[in-house]
Amino acid sequence: MPPAPRIEGFRGEFLWELEIAERQLTAIAEAIPAEKYDWRPDAKARSASEILVHVAVGNFMLLDQIGAPAPADIYGPLPTETSERLWAMVKRHDELEKTLRDKDAVQALLKRSLLTANESIAGSAAEDLDRRQAFFGEQTTFRRVYLRLLAHTHEHMGQLIAYLRFNGIALPWPDWRPDRRASTT
Repeated sequence: MPPAPRIEGFRGEFLWELEIAERQLTAIAEAIPAEKYDWRPDAKARSASEILVHVAVGNFMLLDQIGAPAPADIYGPLPTETSERLWAMVKRHDELEKTLRDKDAVQALLKRSLLTANESIAGSAAEDLDRRQAFFGEQTTFRRVYLRLLAHTHEHMGQLIAYLRFNGIALPWPDWRPDRRASTT
């Protein structure tokens, strides 16, 4: 079956990049052994599971800011006033980062947040991208919020790549350069 046609313009380009980030980040989450989900390089650094949860809940928070309500089964009832809502979400994020440790549960949350991001931008109209919204006290566009989501995902994926390397875990995808790939013979 041929692949579905890509959406034209920024939304399609964004979804293409998000697909790559999603594939790589979920592969990292799968490659980390369950017993290493609590590993951290330093007492002040987030553990592997905390990073994955941080990315997932960060996605929900960013999307909530542009009108995709945070999942009630995760957040419960949230205030409607913007700053109170934001701080209620931050409090819940802190709780989730500290308590959600099970590898399957962390991966499910991550995949759910990435699917929500995908559905949000795929379901938006091109003109929605230039719509302005108050975002953490400043006016910005939906496009910038989506870009922030992608940049945040990549930022923490890089952090997790370092965690893998520090723990002697191979990256779960081949190097894109054939001259750097290990020989299988």
